[in-house]
Amino acid sequence: METLYNYDAPKKPTNLSVNSDLLKKTKALNINLSATLEQALRAKLATTAEKKWKKENKRAIQTYNEFVEVNGLFADEYRTF
Repeated sequence: METLYNYDAPKKPTNLSVNSDLLKKTKALNINLSATLEQALRAKLATTAEKKWKKENKRAIQTYNEFVEVNGLFADEYRTF
């Protein structure tokens, strides 16, 4: 499976515009802006990649689910629950 991004890529300075009150309150709580932004971007990237994968594989998933509905699962006869 392909990774979301290169974890070892160097950091790059970036200029951002942020709500001034949000920035002031964040700094007052000593919240690391870079780490917080990276965490948010990772989560957004993962969510977007998941949605893309589901869209690209929608037909295969639907076909598999229809097959299972008609034929059951491969190991159904061996299940003990």
